[in-house]
Amino acid sequence: MRTWLPPYRVELELHGQSLGDFVEGPGNDRLISERMAEAYRAEGLTGLLGFHPVEVVRVLRKRKGPEVGLVPRYFAVTACFGRGAVDEGLSHLRRSRPSTCSECRSPGVDSIHGFALESGTWQGEDVFRPRGLQGSILVSARFAEFVQRHELTNMKLTPTEKYSYS
Repeated sequence: MRTWLPPYRVELELHGQSLGDFVEGPGNDRLISERMAEAYRAEGLTGLLGFHPVEVVRVLRKRKGPEVGLVPRYFAVTACFGRGAVDEGLSHLRRSRPSTCSECRSPGVDSIHGFALESGTWQGEDVFRPRGLQGSILVSARFAEFVQRHELTNMKLTPTEKYSYS
């Protein structure tokens, strides 16, 4: 993926009633609301990098409804590459070809029907991209509790053993 460089400008699509605290961004970047960024920093969570201010140039409504209210300030963040590695023996991965790199562990994954991390590889980050599934973002139980406690919106957290992708 190419790195998103300044200026950080976005057009957002509004599908519901209000803009969320978490928004998919370009490439590996995500957008988080100022409210989420402040709470994340205050609680000393780890794993998100960047925190670049983003200019929202336009909001496109995808459904009829009331006018878009106040647009929150957003920051561009990227989840760090963690040392946590997918455990091939405990995971339910379907591959088109075997993984040949013990570091990245990702080539050839066609589908996932639950997975686990190899014991001793996770280093405690609250948000990270694991070795073997670099396109996925994993979060700690502490982060999941943080999301619930602050009632953060536009995030769906799925336990790793129930995660599926085809």
